Amino acid sequence: MVNIYKGLRQVKNKILILGNGYIANKLQQAWNCPIYDKRISSYKDALAAFQKHKPNVLINCIGHTGARNVDDCELDIDKCLLANTMIPVWLGEVAFRNPVKLVHISSGCTYHYDYSKKKPITEKDIPDYYKLFYSRTKIYAEGVLDPLSQRSNVLIVRIRIPLDNVPHPRNILNKLIKYKTVIDIPNSVTYIPDFIKALEHLLKINAKGIFNVTNKGGLRYPELLNVYKKFVPDFDYTIMPLKNLKLDRTNLVMSVRKLENTGFKVRPIEDVLEECVEQYVGY
Repeated sequence: MVNIYKGLRQVKNKILILGNGYIANKLQQAWNCPIYDKRISSYKDALAAFQKHKPNVLINCIGHTGARNVDDCELDIDKCLLANTMIPVWLGEVAFRNPVKLVHISSGCTYHYDYSKKKPITEKDIPDYYKLFYSRTKIYAEGVLDPLSQRSNVLIVRIRIPLDNVPHPRNILNKLIKYKTVIDIPNSVTYIPDFIKALEHLLKINAKGIFNVTNKGGLRYPELLNVYKKFVPDFDYTIMPLKNLKLDRTNLVMSVRKLENTGFKVRPIEDVLEECVEQYVGY
């Protein structure tokens, strides 16, 4: 395949973004690439998207996380399987049969995590969190695309708990401000401005396979909210013990060593909080 990754500004017409959600629109705003938001319900639909635009890169941002939260994925099993499993598989087949790179935006919410061992999860660890149907659909897709990446140009990018400097309902800062009651346990978080830079880097080096794309370390939600209180002094919150949450959720810390080994500098999560909140409150 011709190396087109010398600079995204020069090849923006060669990248096609699939989906019209939060991540898709963040990438579209950053790179001014076209978005394909027509419904994909079959392999033929997936192939038609490629044939119409003839991109060098397909970035799959299609996904279903439920109307309110991931628990709602159980309310429409077919929709969730279609978006999170079948469409990525069909796109993988498109990439296998055609000269196009597939980038699949995946999730790190597919693991149990033992905090007592304090060993971040690597890309080589086998996903094992099957309690949530949402997590299972993500595992199914990766189970196909990861081995396929050894034979075709497929990149799987795992993000987790998006944090952004712009208000949005998907932004974890929006959610925490609304909840006002939070747990206090380290979790991997993806700061969206850094994610966009990391993805640009991975495209430039034509990376394949699975990459964890989060910031380094784990974020405790009170750390973020304490920074928010510096800018909004009248805000207050309470901490809830994890055992009181009574919801099936993944809590984990992911390794970013593989990403760092490509030459990309990953910022620790604590280093982005001040920047993030200052820009968020001033937006």
